[in-house]
Parts: sequence; C-alpha cells; structure tokens
Amino acid sequence: MKDAPLYLRPRVDPPLASLLGDAPFLHSLVDALGSPLNVLLPEVVAENAERFRSVYRRHHLAGRVYFAHKANRSSALVRRLAACDPAAVGIDVASLEELRHALSCGFTGDRVMATGPKDAEFLWLAARTGATVNADSVAELDQLAAIVRQYALPRTDVLVRLSGFESDAEPGGTGTRVLSRRSRFGTPVAEADRLWTALERHADSVQLVGLAYHLDTTGLEEKSRALERCVLLMDECRARGFAPRAVDIGGGFGVGYVQDAGEWERWTTALSEAVLGTRPPLTWRGHGYGLRNEAGTVRGAAALYPAHRPTAGPGYLDALLSGPAPVLGRSPATLLLEHLHDLYVEPGRALVDQCGLSLARVLEVRPLGDGADRYLVRLGMNAGDVSLEEHGVLVDPVLLPREGREPADGGPGDGREPADDGPVGVHLVGNLCLEADLITRRLVFLPRTPRPGDLLAFVNTAGYVMDFHAHHAQRQPSARTVAVTEEDGARRWCPDENYWPLTHPQGASA
Repeated sequence: MKDAPLYLRPRVDPPLASLLGDAPFLHSLVDALGSPLNVLLPEVVAENAERFRSVYRRHHLAGRVYFAHKANRSSALVRRLAACDPAAVGIDVASLEELRHALSCGFTGDRVMATGPKDAEFLWLAARTGATVNADSVAELDQLAAIVRQYALPRTDVLVRLSGFESDAEPGGTGTRVLSRRSRFGTPVAEADRLWTALERHADSVQLVGLAYHLDTTGLEEKSRALERCVLLMDECRARGFAPRAVDIGGGFGVGYVQDAGEWERWTTALSEAVLGTRPPLTWRGHGYGLRNEAGTVRGAAALYPAHRPTAGPGYLDALLSGPAPVLGRSPATLLLEHLHDLYVEPGRALVDQCGLSLARVLEVRPLGDGADRYLVRLGMNAGDVSLEEHGVLVDPVLLPREGREPADGGPGDGREPADDGPVGVHLVGNLCLEADLITRRLVFLPRTPRPGDLLAFVNTAGYVMDFHAHHAQRQPSARTVAVTEEDGARRWCPDENYWPLTHPQGASA
C-alpha cells in the first residue's frame, strides 16, 4: 500500500484563483511568449497596500507604506503603486537603478526612501530628487553631507538605521538583558551618540526625520522591543534639538504560501523521519534542508521559510502594534500615538502577496527507474527563474493540463505512456546542463502524471521568487513578464513594461 501523498498545496486567493482557473488563457500566453513566463496582476498590489493602510486606520496612526522594490523588478507593479494616494504609499529603493526606475514609473522624489548600501551616484541622485535617505552609518552620513555641500543641493531628509537593540529586563525581573541578533546593517544602539554628533555636525546639510530598524526575525517580541526603544531614543533626539517625527520598522511581515497547516506539519515531520531513515527519502539524494542524522538523533535546524503562516502581512503588522511593549507595557500603537510619531513600514514580499505566478511548460517526463513509480519532469525553466530553493520556500505547483490532448501526444522518455492513476511523486528539474539545476530538491506530489505540453504554475512568486535570481546562463531564455487585467469579464494582457494604470492596457484579450 502506497503512503499518502505529502502535498504542500498553495494558498490561492481571488483574483489569482480565477486566473488559475482559466487554463486556456494561460496556455495561450505561453504559446505566444514562451516558457518560462511570469504573469502579474497589478490591481492586487494596490489592494494589498490598502490592507496595510486599513491597519493604520484601525490604530489611528499616520505614516506611509513603502514598497521594498527589490522584491520584484516589475514596472507594472511600481506604476500601479505610483497611482495610489501619494500620502499613503511610497517606494523603498536599494540601488541607483531602482531609484531611476521608480522615478521613471511615476514616483516623485518626496515619496522615495533610499535604503541599502549606497555609492556616491546613488546618494547624489537621491539628494537631488528630494528622496529621504535611510542612512546606514556615520560614514554614510558624512558622505551624503559632503555631496550636498559640494553640489549645493537642498538639505536632505534622513532617517538613521539602528541595530543591536539591547534593553534591561522589565522592572522586578531577573536583571537579564535581551539583545537582538547581530546585523551587518545599521549602527548599534550602543553607538548612537556617534550618530547624534554626526547629525549635529552636518545640520546644514541633512535633517533628521526619524529612526529606523529592520530585524531579520519573525519574533514579535523582539520587534516590539526595538520599536519601543526607538520611541525612547526619539525623546533623546528631541532633547538634543532634533525634530524627528517617524519610526521606520522595516519589513519582514511575511506571507503564507501553503493553505493547510496540517499539510505543512505532516511534511516537516516526515522530513525528520526521512533524515532518520525511518521512511523513504523525500528529497533528491537525501537532502535534509539543514537537518542531519547524528547517531539516531535529528540535529541541526531546517533552513525553510515557514510556509504556513496564519498571521502574516497586514495581520502581522496589526499583531505587532496591538501587543504590549516589553518594558513600558503599553502597545506600540499607543506609544506612537502618545508621542505623535508617524509609522513607516517597508513590506516587499507581503505587498506583492498573491500578485503573480510563474508558468513553465513540461518538456519531458521520464520514469526515475527506482521501482517506486516516480518520475523526473524536465521543465522549460531553471532554478534561477523560480528561486524557491534560494529562499527556502516549499510549495506545490498547480498542474494545468493542455485541453484536447490525445493520449499519444506525450509520455515518458522510454516510450511508455504515463498512467493517469492518481497522485504521483515527481522530481522537477530545469533546462540547464547542470546536475544542480533542480527547481526544488523536494519530491513533489501532483494529482496525476504530467505530460509534455502541460503547464506547471508556481503560485505567488512575485515576492523575491520570479526574478530575484533570474539569469541567461547557457543562453537559456529568462522569463518574460506580462501584466493581466480584467474588465467587463474579459482578460487582457500586455508586456510588463507597457502597462500604465491610467490607460487601458493594449494587448491580446481572452
């Protein structure tokens, strides 16, 4: 008797579910534009921004939602956000080219925040266009101030990014201290005096508008502690003559990729069992995703994104703002209101949640020859086109059979026709001549054996997955990207670069 298939079926919300239900339309796109292909729904990013804004309204907070541009290269998504309320939505750019792209897509400089490592050209254009510079260090402040003076640029608004948050335990506690994990970004809070001195030294060139942090953690308490500490440090800034008004808490709000919590729990449990050898391997060549077997005990930590997240995105922000702050006891939302501070957030993955999918044509289906009725499925894409493994994301693709296919149209490499006998385990491999080109190392279960010409749709790939690692290795084509809109029941598409939110997209219709 076969083991039950270990599905990790994706969470699919409307309108992405409606798009997936229109397989003929998706097949027609791939027929016209090739495999792989990225498909985006620009209206969804605006809806997601509004969901974040609704959390602000619930807590009576002012501020702005900044889209972390690095999550996706699309012009359509950036243009759609540029058409949103300027006071509510901005963009976070982390390179000179991202800044140029944001400006060309309709963002004005006053809606742009420049983050990440910065060279002189990036700093010059940010200052010249009136962007807010999120400064990472004293050295960066010095460089920015020198540029502003040298080129007689307007005084530039800056936030300063902090890290290394450490706080005394609550009154009456054990006296222990809590330290956030080390980061290569930002200035440690313990060295904040150096920042204040630099800001005073450059008062003619830069103006402090707020404090910022971004913690690489899903822990609400750690983030709440950092937010509380920033509020207290803002008081310190005011005492020194500055007039900051905003706390920027970065991103990291998360996305739920897998619909069913039970499926995620069963798979992660089965992975541990496979590492121990008490069940057949679940991965290519026994890969453990960070787990290992040491004398019959599972050691290590799974390097996996928590694919099922019941609280993510705007819900995570709401939870962060609602819980009690560790030291002062009042909620972060209350602290911000009491001090009349604005709130800035920088969602990337969470703002493009359910905004798109990546399509790949099935090129070959070959029996694995291990006696376990498993197949090797070669796709018209490679691991760089849908970088699930790079980000530790495990989720099943959706099989979209080609309608009207005759049984003889395709089959395994040895000439046998795959039987449509229910769930089947497959290994998904890419189009590069490399052993390591695996779309995912995990054994994926599909409802039936795919055939050449079918499509696999990788759902919810707009955040960091569809183009973050895309390349032209071995001259294989990287994915083109299209924007899809719907009007009066008809779907229309256009190349990503041709989408504009204030004009009807020109292109083919379903």
